[in-house]
Amino acid sequence: MVLLFIYGAPAVGKLTVARKVADLTGLRLFHNHLTVDLLLSIFDFGSEPFVLLREQIWLSVFREAARRKVSLIFTFNPERTVRDSFIPATIEAIESEGGNVEFVQLTCSEQELASRLVNSSRSQYGKLASLERYHDLKNSGAFDFADIDQTALRIDTTELAPDDTARLIATHFSLRME
Repeated sequence: MVLLFIYGAPAVGKLTVARKVADLTGLRLFHNHLTVDLLLSIFDFGSEPFVLLREQIWLSVFREAARRKVSLIFTFNPERTVRDSFIPATIEAIESEGGNVEFVQLTCSEQELASRLVNSSRSQYGKLASLERYHDLKNSGAFDFADIDQTALRIDTTELAPDDTARLIATHFSLRME
């Protein structure tokens, strides 16, 4: 069982690439906004119940998938409302059941990020879609988060097509391609 943990700033292509990896490998996709959107219907972003339940849901899904040997792709935007214990708890949940976590950090240039942020497709999941809001959040430290994994595969998606990025990930981690 593998948890392919794809992370990066807003609009670097996490969901687009994750969908391509899922199509290519047959791995299940657990997009973080599924949980975020569920909880936003009840609690304010960053509130104590939001933070606690979001992490509980994420970790519960990871644990059950690992128990049942269901490999997953998870997309994640590191930001300050995520507790520092989340990454170690994720690794423990997967490894305790014999699985492994593979980290992939996606990046892109600031210019490319600016053009992607305003793409209308981002509103489908209530994603950040304002360049001004992004800069406000970035300048306030909202995206500050400890480095997740020093050994992560790092891919700049500025000029790399999502299909090519997905193939690079699948090849790097020797994922079975369908």
